[in-house]
Amino acid sequence: MSPIIINLLFKSLAETLYMLFVSSLLSAVIGIPLGILLVVTEKGKILSCSFCNKPLSFIVNIIRSIPFIILMVAIIPITRMIAGTSIGTNAAIIPLTIASIPYTARLIETSVREIPVGLIEAAKSMGASPLQIIKKVIIPEALPSMIENITVVIVTLIGTSAMAGTIGGGGLGDLAIRYGYQRFQADVMIVTIIVLIVIVQLVQFAGNYLSRKTNKK
Repeated sequence: MSPIIINLLFKSLAETLYMLFVSSLLSAVIGIPLGILLVVTEKGKILSCSFCNKPLSFIVNIIRSIPFIILMVAIIPITRMIAGTSIGTNAAIIPLTIASIPYTARLIETSVREIPVGLIEAAKSMGASPLQIIKKVIIPEALPSMIENITVVIVTLIGTSAMAGTIGGGGLGDLAIRYGYQRFQADVMIVTIIVLIVIVQLVQFAGNYLSRKTNKK
C-alpha cells in the first residue's frame, strides 16, 4: 500500500474509534438506566408502573425493529439538526447511538432478570427503598453480566460503524468502500477487515476481563 493509503488507514481507524467511544458511552449512559427501568416498573416489581413500562417497551421494540441502514437514512433531518451535517463521523454517531440504546436496554434488562428474586425480596423485607435496592442489590449483582452485554453492544457497533461508511459515515467502512470496493484495491479491503477483527478481539478480551474481575461468585 502507498503512504497515502496508510495515512488514510490510520485516519479512518481514529474515526472509527472515536465513533465507537462516543456512541458506546452514550448508549451505556442512557441504555443501562432504561434497561433497569424496564424491569423495575413491571407489574409487581419495586417501582410497578404500567403507565411507564408499556410505552417504554413499545418504543424500544419499534426502534430495534428498524434496520440500521434504513434508520440512518430516515433520521437524516434529526442528524442534520444535531450535528449540522448528514455525513462524516459526527453525523454517524447520532444514528449509531439511537440504534444502540434500545439494544443496550434489552440486554441490560436480561442481566437484571438473572438476579435471584430472593435477594430483592430480602432487601425489601429489611426496609430498603426502591432506589437503595437498585443501587445496593440490582447493579452490584448484575454488573458482571452487564459488562458482558455492553461488550456485545460495542462489538455490534464495530460492525455497524463500518456499515455507516456506505453512506459517508467515515471510518474504516468508508475506506473499505471507497478504495477496497469502488477502486478494486483488494489489499485495502483485506487490511481493513484485519484491523476490524483486531479491534473486536481486544474489546472482547477487555470485556471478559472486567466481567471476571467484578464477579464476586
